[in-house]
Amino acid sequence: MPDPQDLLVERPAEGVLLLRLNRPERRNALATPLLRAVADAIETAEGDDGVRVVVITGSDTLFAAGADIGELAASGADDPIETPRYLAWAAIRAFSKPLIAAVEGWCLGAGAELMMCADIVIAAKGAKIGQPETNLGIIPGAGGTATLPRRIGQARAMHMVLTGEPIGAEEAHAIGLIARLAEQGQALADALALAAKLAMRAPLALRAAKASIRDAEHLDEAAHLRSERVRFIELLGTADKAEGIAAFREKRAPNWQGR
Repeated sequence: MPDPQDLLVERPAEGVLLLRLNRPERRNALATPLLRAVADAIETAEGDDGVRVVVITGSDTLFAAGADIGELAASGADDPIETPRYLAWAAIRAFSKPLIAAVEGWCLGAGAELMMCADIVIAAKGAKIGQPETNLGIIPGAGGTATLPRRIGQARAMHMVLTGEPIGAEEAHAIGLIARLAEQGQALADALALAAKLAMRAPLALRAAKASIRDAEHLDEAAHLRSERVRFIELLGTADKAEGIAAFREKRAPNWQGR
């Protein structure tokens, strides 16, 4: 069972849930109990209409420095594929609402893979992002070879994974791995400001937009255009669409119902 203090759960603003990794003595290593706690919080947020956006972060000096070395040492070739850890990763990726990562300092291995589960990443200048697993005689096991090349291209992903060398936040921003740069110490503040802004937007539209954009990872353009159109048509029949148009015409803030 995870220590409840390993993951701090806060509600800093209306509609916003903040998950803060809090294992400073282990550099926020994502041991399976902590990863499961993140997944449980995400799954709870999925069914909570009061949560419209989730922000995940670490400390002021690091996001997460990888998986738990003790767990890796005890693992072997007879491990099943669908372990509790594998299922936790799947639950995090299945989250349908906007997920923002705020990154300061080191973001390595499993930490980088957790970062890549986010829809929008804000990283502070000076942050370092990397997949160093080949230095341990293994490869990334939760997206470092599957998600990373889809984000930054095969050539850059090959260099990051094969060399194990981290890249700085400025380079990560230039190649599209992160969405926005923040001043050092400001990543979380910027992420919370963005989350508050997103929480004021139509929740069904945000979820549909997220799903449609992610379709680009596995659909060809023709199929993607059709799936986009299907979601567009579905939203035309919602109360939120009627409210959005009425609010626009009446020059007032919309009152979204999420239906």
